Amino acid sequence: MKIRILGIPLDLGQARRGVDMGPSAVRAAGLNSVLKALGHQVEDAGNIHVRIAEEQHFGDKRAKYMNEIAATCREAAERVYQSVKDGWFPISLGGDHSIAMGTQAGVSRLYHEQNQQIGCIWIDAHADMNTPDTSPSGNVHGMPFAASLGFGPEELANIFGFAPKLSAANCALIGLRDLDNRERRLVKDSGLHAFTMRNIDEYGLRTVMEKSIALAADGTAGFVVSLDMDVVDPHEAPGVGTPVQGGITFREAHLIMEMISDSKKMLALEVVEVNPIIDVLNRTAILAVGLAASALGKKIL
Repeated sequence: MKIRILGIPLDLGQARRGVDMGPSAVRAAGLNSVLKALGHQVEDAGNIHVRIAEEQHFGDKRAKYMNEIAATCREAAERVYQSVKDGWFPISLGGDHSIAMGTQAGVSRLYHEQNQQIGCIWIDAHADMNTPDTSPSGNVHGMPFAASLGFGPEELANIFGFAPKLSAANCALIGLRDLDNRERRLVKDSGLHAFTMRNIDEYGLRTVMEKSIALAADGTAGFVVSLDMDVVDPHEAPGVGTPVQGGITFREAHLIMEMISDSKKMLALEVVEVNPIIDVLNRTAILAVGLAASALGKKIL
């Protein structure tokens, strides 16, 4: 496989600083060499330049730094689109989860031009389904899934001039355990398939993944995988932007990625919310590299 890595060191979407160093932390944990050892051709395209919070005012308090985030996502979308068009498999390294609007727009555009749809497997403790009208914080990293599904401001939802980028019927959200009150209704009404930690406990992760892969692949060209490292329990992944107790285990996280790899339906991968400032000996970035390797073919036997 030809893999192109793109760093998007965006931290304007959330209040806790540090995730802008996530791409560097993941690279320092050996992502490039690990993927090369699996036999892949790897090209690192460096980082997109992102303006920092100190350079500008946050603007509308209901969607802080929205214009700056939208500009970054448009550039990321162009870069990802060109990568998939040229036959590269894109890996986007965040940064906060706002970058998903760029990654998913880039992949979706190529298949939109071919009259095809793409699905998404969104792996996250949070739904990221707020809009400026529902968000209690105004932090845009809580809005990207909604934007990719066509909800919210045009600046975020209408990159490349079309929306939605994803069909809710082909989207699975895995690991959910922390929802804002007003966000809950949009999750229910959107039509996406949300699998909470209770669902994982009751049905088992294998069943949840089989259902998720089937839904995301049904009638689509394949699916984007959006991995927020806060889906993993903070004991295993302490260095994340918004940690929530009661997450999936180290081994469960690898099972998710191994089953995705087995499906051969993944079109792109993004890894977000690694925050080395609050990490312990780069453990979260090291885990992120291991999970990316599992998604791209590494097996125990």
